[in-house]
Amino acid sequence: MDASQRIRIQGHVSAGYDAVRDAFAENFSRRHELGGACCVYHRGEKVVDLWGGVRNRSTGEPWQEGTMVLVYSTTKGLAAMTLAVAHSRGWLDYEQRVCSYWPEFAQQGKETITVRQLLAHQAGLFAFDEPVDRSVVADLDRLALVLARQKPAWEPGTRQAYHAITLGYYESELLRRVDPLHRSLGQFFQDEIASPLGLDFYIRLPESIPNSRLATLAKPGPFAMLFGFPIRLTLAAFNRRSKIYRALIGSELPHDELHIYARNLEVPSGGGVGTARAIAHAYNVFATGGGELQLRPETLLALSAPAIPATHGFYDECLMGGDVRFALGFMKPSRTWPFGNEGSFGSPGSGGSLGFADPKAGIGYAYVTNQMGTALTGDPRDLALRNAVYSIIPPAS
Repeated sequence: MDASQRIRIQGHVSAGYDAVRDAFAENFSRRHELGGACCVYHRGEKVVDLWGGVRNRSTGEPWQEGTMVLVYSTTKGLAAMTLAVAHSRGWLDYEQRVCSYWPEFAQQGKETITVRQLLAHQAGLFAFDEPVDRSVVADLDRLALVLARQKPAWEPGTRQAYHAITLGYYESELLRRVDPLHRSLGQFFQDEIASPLGLDFYIRLPESIPNSRLATLAKPGPFAMLFGFPIRLTLAAFNRRSKIYRALIGSELPHDELHIYARNLEVPSGGGVGTARAIAHAYNVFATGGGELQLRPETLLALSAPAIPATHGFYDECLMGGDVRFALGFMKPSRTWPFGNEGSFGSPGSGGSLGFADPKAGIGYAYVTNQMGTALTGDPRDLALRNAVYSIIPPAS
């Protein structure tokens, strides 16, 4: 019995992609994987579709073909796709001021903030000054009032600070304002992206999804938690007054003790639940012309363009790191966080997941896991898979 059989790896790889299967198997034997999946499209063809391990550590139940998992901030990329669709339909201009679509937004010094600045984490709106609990998040009209009242932490456009949770709420309200049907971001995603493409991914997980389809997350051990992250960031994460602590308030909302994950609640910055197959499929569309979603070339060119820094550059006040690049709701590759090619765009998630499009190489990629990792700039499991992919597909193919 080989290693892949012992750890119950299933799925397929196309001819020539055995190195990706080997890296996936080594994630279990060498990199402490519990359960996970990886999917890769190349120029419209699904060339890797692997899953394996255990979806629930306490019961030992295996990860199945349709197992879905919470992917935290990897959700941001799927959320940004909704605004890209709106842009392609002519409803939204990235260079326009947010208040031109949402007049109430122009409070507390926010009147000059552009859509581009908001989506690049440059609006100074990384935290709330008032409590935002589940009841507020569930009532989009109440939430919109809170969003409009929030005062920027500094002059918008001057600094960058990771809007870890707040970004998705601002995106959703902006989308509600420009969508003729005034749908929430989660509903729009389901109607206009997930359903047409047949994706098993939800930004608003419905009651109809049984617990048996959901992977339960396993936290890293105390040693990994203490030493896995940069020490400055670890200390800041325990300081209630720090920027990163305040930015992460609300990250617990996607969880539910009885149902594994919250149902009928939208946290567009970090509450998406789905499969690697779904994430890779969506990014494949964006990497290969966008025909299935009727994306305009102008939209795809904007997504592939280099990120534009804030006045003080790409240093991130929340992540306390330099050269972290964001554009139009996506992360862009940089020296600090390299992935794909120069025109790539995607989003990583806490714990190790990643999804991205590489238009230059024609790649849609996704990796998901239920064993939370602690790497801040590329989980070793994901990195092994990506290195295997790009050893087969030349970066400039």
